[in-house]
Amino acid sequence: MSNVLAIAAVTRLLKDLINDTLINGNVSQALGADFTVTALPPDRVVSDNGADQSTQLNLFLYRLSPNAALRNEDLPTRNREGRLTQRPRMALDLHYILTAVSGEELHAEILLGYAMQLFHEQAILGRETIRAALELAAIDDILPEEFDPIRVSQLADQIELLKITPQTLSMDDMSKLWTAFQASYRTTVAYNVSLVLIERELPTRAPLPVLSRGGLTDPATGRDPGVRVRPNLSTSVPTITTVLPTDGHPVMRLGGTVEITGFSLDGGAAGTEVTVRFTEPGTGVVLTMAPLSPAAPIRLEVQLPTTTAVTPGSLAEGTVNDPTSWRVGPYVIDVLVRHVDGREFVSNALPLALAPASAPSAVAAPPDVEITMTCSPPIRPGQTLAILAGQQMEIVTSPATATSNATATFAGLTSGAEVPVRLRVDGIDSPVINLATMPPSLETVVIP
Repeated sequence: MSNVLAIAAVTRLLKDLINDTLINGNVSQALGADFTVTALPPDRVVSDNGADQSTQLNLFLYRLSPNAALRNEDLPTRNREGRLTQRPRMALDLHYILTAVSGEELHAEILLGYAMQLFHEQAILGRETIRAALELAAIDDILPEEFDPIRVSQLADQIELLKITPQTLSMDDMSKLWTAFQASYRTTVAYNVSLVLIERELPTRAPLPVLSRGGLTDPATGRDPGVRVRPNLSTSVPTITTVLPTDGHPVMRLGGTVEITGFSLDGGAAGTEVTVRFTEPGTGVVLTMAPLSPAAPIRLEVQLPTTTAVTPGSLAEGTVNDPTSWRVGPYVIDVLVRHVDGREFVSNALPLALAPASAPSAVAAPPDVEITMTCSPPIRPGQTLAILAGQQMEIVTSPATATSNATATFAGLTSGAEVPVRLRVDGIDSPVINLATMPPSLETVVIP
């Protein structure tokens, strides 16, 4: 890889190649005059006095630009711990102008013709050409002692070869350049040399040899299990397409069953462990349940715990089978598949709300009626409550401790009437339509 001396090395390389071409072509004898090849700013080359103007070819690096194709190729260079994973590499394009000057007629044009022919024939500089030219130039011997650890010849070892491309500059661009040089214009051609990769020797994190992908092995052979081929177009990664209760409601309730459909939900191999996870978005609490057997690749069913409170001190207390472990509100559901070889895959997640499983009762409280709604899971402190009877709604104060009942007083209800009722907790209503009957009916309470 090239180092910080690469820019100077390219300039010296091109300059020496031009000089060797002119010497090998006996240009000095043909012109009847000596010539020089330089790499100086144009204002130090062009003389305003034609009689004093020497015959000279000048190569000047007037601009450098980041290479558009590789400027971000090495990002990111560090991992999330801040450790260097690969050395930062700078990709540059070098822009040169080649100017011929002479106090004699046609001498400048002859020099320019030789140089242009060279760049046309050697548009790509091979590694051996670069290495030989730089060794003959002995640049390393010229540099100060501080540069001894850095070798110019590393330019030949970079991944990309040097490519010389002629560039067309408009008269306007040429005029601006020579105005900036503060020198009188002379015949000039432009070239682009691409590309130079500059990289510093820095210690990086060295990867270890790979015995198996992710450290996984086949339990029978002890080797990498290899690539798994599926004879169909379905994805091999667990994917959920729908999550719906089997009772037809858009919300799930304790005591009900949730059906999950998708692809590769059973893992596709014997001994695979499948777990359905219910996550509360606000708190991050995760409840895990095993699906009902048998599991199928495109369908799983999960039986939610019953609404019956568990006996204090029982093994089910505080587990996923305890109704108090659940909370009325939204859940995010996904499937975790764990293979026997240790590989784990997690499906996408879909939302589904847990509604209160509720039963109503009404008692007379003349001249009003008190309606009580049971709730499973229990209502937690801070949750908003309301009971809706017919078209009336009464707000209920949030309880100080978890409770399984909510009561509200209603006025103006007709005795003997059947009134549809529902409990609303945190904006989620208990289903008011009974889909188990045919045709569907409303969940009602008889007003005493």
